[in-house]
Amino acid sequence: MALLLRLIASPFVEMRKNFYFIASVFLLLISFGANAQGELSFEKETHDFGTMPEGTQAAYEFRVKNVGDQPVIIANVQPSCGCTTPDWTKTPILPGKTGVIKAVYNSTGRPGAFHRSIAVTSNGKTTNHILYIKGEVGPKEEKNSYTQEQKLMSPRLAVGNTSYNFGKLEKGQKAVAQFIIKNTGRQDLVVQGVQSKCKCVSYKVSKPALKAGEQAVLELTYIPLMLKEQNEQITVLSNDIVMPNLRLTLKADVIEKQASKDMLREGK
Repeated sequence: MALLLRLIASPFVEMRKNFYFIASVFLLLISFGANAQGELSFEKETHDFGTMPEGTQAAYEFRVKNVGDQPVIIANVQPSCGCTTPDWTKTPILPGKTGVIKAVYNSTGRPGAFHRSIAVTSNGKTTNHILYIKGEVGPKEEKNSYTQEQKLMSPRLAVGNTSYNFGKLEKGQKAVAQFIIKNTGRQDLVVQGVQSKCKCVSYKVSKPALKAGEQAVLELTYIPLMLKEQNEQITVLSNDIVMPNLRLTLKADVIEKQASKDMLREGK
């Protein structure tokens, strides 16, 4: 009788073992899926611009890497004041890949020290990050009288072409113009910033300082804000005492965004 009962119970025991095994595997898969998530890691979280003359638009790109195992989307970047204009990588940042968050600080009318925060929101494991920019805005550069010897020893900023025509651009579209600059003076040349009335141009130089005779690439990033033909006058600031304010011109025929045109057409 006991043997008969054991024979009857044996299939049920085996079924219960299989059920526990399948449930354990299922829970492990759920746990693995919950742990699989993207995570942003910033190269640095604070940037110090140092001292700059008033009127400079200082720009810096924070580099960020996805060290997780799922794509991360940066949903929003919110500065603590209107003096900072942000831009960031809008496409998903894949695992192991990097993106950028660009901060442009407008120092016009803001003399003195500044310390601003930038809130970054994403769908990563840590949803909120805070970045910081700081520096000191000094007085506007004034014209000084230099001796002939000082002028001869000064760094000199030279550029081949002083204008760049983008052709047609959509309103709000980011476009980049590159200028080859050269130091024809005797001391190290440093580009200190750019100024524009439209507040729509930022810059980057391929070398922080140019020794005598060296060349570099000055990259101007332009985001048009007005329609029709635009001629933006850009002032490049440097430590060239002979011509500290080099003038460049960016031209573009700015049109409405294609998506806006399509929506308007569908509405009609």
